[in-house]
Amino acid sequence: MDYMAAHGLKRARPAELVPGTVSVITARMDYLPASLPARPHDWQAVEFSRLERPAEGIVSVYARGRDYHKVLRGRLQKLAERIAAEIGPFGHRAFTDSAPVLEAELASRSGQGWRGKHTLLLSREAGSMFFLGEIYVDLALPPSAPASAHCGSCQACIDICPTRAIVAPHRLDARRCISYLTIEHAGPIPLEFRALIGNRIYGCDDCQLACPWNKFARRSSLPDFDERQGLSGQQLAVLFGWTEEEFLRLTEGSPIRRIGHERWLRNIAVAMGNALRAGVAPVEADGIRASLRARAAGHPSALVREHVLWALEQSL
Repeated sequence: MDYMAAHGLKRARPAELVPGTVSVITARMDYLPASLPARPHDWQAVEFSRLERPAEGIVSVYARGRDYHKVLRGRLQKLAERIAAEIGPFGHRAFTDSAPVLEAELASRSGQGWRGKHTLLLSREAGSMFFLGEIYVDLALPPSAPASAHCGSCQACIDICPTRAIVAPHRLDARRCISYLTIEHAGPIPLEFRALIGNRIYGCDDCQLACPWNKFARRSSLPDFDERQGLSGQQLAVLFGWTEEEFLRLTEGSPIRRIGHERWLRNIAVAMGNALRAGVAPVEADGIRASLRARAAGHPSALVREHVLWALEQSL
C-alpha cells in the first residue's frame, strides 16, 4: 500500500499532519448489524457457516451497511462541536481511516484496547468489531493510560488465517491478506491465493471470527450498519450479473463502491471458480458456468476476462 509509505513519518507525528496538534482524542464505534444473533458466539457461528455455502458470496461484516467513513467522521465532528460549545473555539480535525494516521496504535496508547496478534485492536468489553476514529486537537489534554494485553498464549487468529497472512504474532503480510487482495489490490489476484479466497468477495473476517474476545462484540445501535438487501446471503451468480450501473446504484453510500465494478467482477469470478471446484449442486454449477461464459470473451476488461477463464478451468 504505497500511500502509507508516501506520507513517511507524518503517520507517527500528528503535528506534521495537522500543524498545532498537541493531543489526540480517540474513539471507537461498534458495527455489528442488529440482525445478527445476540447470544455470545452465535453470531460467529452464523458467519462461519457462510463458508460452507460456496455458491454464496461473503461480504465482510463491516461493509454490509453504510460507509463507516461518513458515519463516524460525522459523529466525530459533532463531538468536536459539543466540546467547542463548552470550552470555546479550538483547532481540530477529525479522521477515520482517511489519512496517514496510526489509528490502532493511537487507540492502544489511549486505552481503547490492546493490539491483538492479528494487529487489530481488541477490547475486553467489545472484542474487535468496531471502527476507530480520531480528533486531532490543539489542546493539552491529560493522557489516558494504555490497556494491558490479554491474548496470552492464544493464537486462534494466526491458525485460522486462510493465506497465512499473519506471519508471526503482531506481524501481518498485507500481500497475503484476503482483505488486501480483494479491496486494495488493483491487479490480478496471484494464482497461489485464488483457491484460498473461497467465497469471500469483499474482505475477510476469519481472524476476528476465531477470536474468543469477540463473544463480547456489541451490536450497533445505528441503522446505518444494518445489512443491505443483496449484500448478505446472495448467490454469486446474481452478484456477478450486476451491470456497472446496477453495481453503482446498489452500492451507493457503501464502502464497496470504491473498488469499482471491474474489481467486483474479478473477486466474484474467483469465488465462482472456487465454487465449481468445491462441487456445488449441478443446478448451481450450471448457473455459475453460464454467468461466467457470458463475460468470458465479450467483457472489455482483460483483468475480468483473465479471472473468468481461470474460474471456468476449475470445473474441468
